Amino acid sequence: MPEGQIRKAISGFYYVKVNDGEIIQCKGRGVFKIRGISPLVGDFVTIVREGDNDATITEVQKRENELVRPPIANVDQALLVFSIVEPDFSYHLLDRFLAVIESVGIKPVICLTKKDVAGDEELHHAETAADYYRGIGYDVIATFIGDPDLFLLLQPYLEGKTTVLAGQSGVGKSTLLNTLIPELSLKTGEISEALGRGKHTTRHVELLEVAGGLVADTPGFSSLDFDHIERDELRDTFVEMENVAHECKFRGCLHLKEPGCAVKQKVGTGEILQSRYSNYLQFLQEITDRKPRY
Repeated sequence: MPEGQIRKAISGFYYVKVNDGEIIQCKGRGVFKIRGISPLVGDFVTIVREGDNDATITEVQKRENELVRPPIANVDQALLVFSIVEPDFSYHLLDRFLAVIESVGIKPVICLTKKDVAGDEELHHAETAADYYRGIGYDVIATFIGDPDLFLLLQPYLEGKTTVLAGQSGVGKSTLLNTLIPELSLKTGEISEALGRGKHTTRHVELLEVAGGLVADTPGFSSLDFDHIERDELRDTFVEMENVAHECKFRGCLHLKEPGCAVKQKVGTGEILQSRYSNYLQFLQEITDRKPRY
């Protein structure tokens, strides 16, 4: 039986690329619904042909990871696209994305765009942020849409990886894909000046072959809540806090009011960014205030 990977899902049909390179339209087995199995783009599957153009997915292989919104599996990394201006760079939103991505074991790569239209003050602000996030272990790329070197800049990060694009609305994620794949001609959304964010123009999830890897064109992250993260798990999604937690006086320190907390000490000395710690506290409160799950 052929094996392959789901590259696109639309209206209950799955488009599977099998080992010989052919794309086959498939349906899921009826028993999947009974068993609570929902095939996702990115899944590696086994199929049975039922004709020249139709087939059925009979087995979904074990996933490395999965996201709910957008629905996709087996992602290696997330390219978090944030603009320096229009809309302005947001530490809060970036930290929220990082926490969600880290919680599911996906590597984040930060891409700052629109450096060509940013003023000196905005560029300095972005460079300061980039230096900090690089210092705690993240890859940070600074570019602009239409950069003639964009493909060469991103290729080392995309090659051999399955990447999902995410980030602020209105920063040009679809335009970035258009630049990488000119024939794609994705629709782009205008920024709403009133809301400071763009309109979603992508309607389904699809894996596109780009720069020797796969890039997921998705409707974006429709939810950035922490429903799947427990109170004592959030600290592990802040990498610089996780790295010094062993220095805390108490094992299991939540870095709140506990004495001998190494994290609070390093916030005081500036080794951990105050905004990162403040965002951690806010996210932790959101989880604490969350309605109990039954």
